[in-house]
Amino acid sequence: MKEGWLDRIKWAHDGLVPAVAQEAGSGTILTVAWMNREALSKTVQSGEAHYWSRSRRKLWRKGEESGHLQRVKSVRLDCDEDVILLEVEQVGGIACHTGRHSCFFQRLDGERWVVTDPVLKDPKDIYKS
Repeated sequence: MKEGWLDRIKWAHDGLVPAVAQEAGSGTILTVAWMNREALSKTVQSGEAHYWSRSRRKLWRKGEESGHLQRVKSVRLDCDEDVILLEVEQVGGIACHTGRHSCFFQRLDGERWVVTDPVLKDPKDIYKS
């Protein structure tokens, strides 16, 4: 059974589309990940963000190991219909596997990257395996 709304998306040749997770309220960009049809469908059905891991070649639910779920408030499609924007509530306040609030914690200062955001929780305490 095809879902018409999924057919509107211009999936890349590998069947993926970039997905930007933006924090509801603050507007902070938390992370950018990849989705395939199954990930987006599960996200919409469950109300929790699911992504496709290109490195592990598998579907995963954000927070399945860390507990830092992303509860989806809205799903948007850009004007070119090739990027998804998820407005999310970030459970636990940590979106990045480094233990930071956002994956975008480095700012270019001249010709070097400067870490601007603190580690909120040591990743060794988040990921047991």
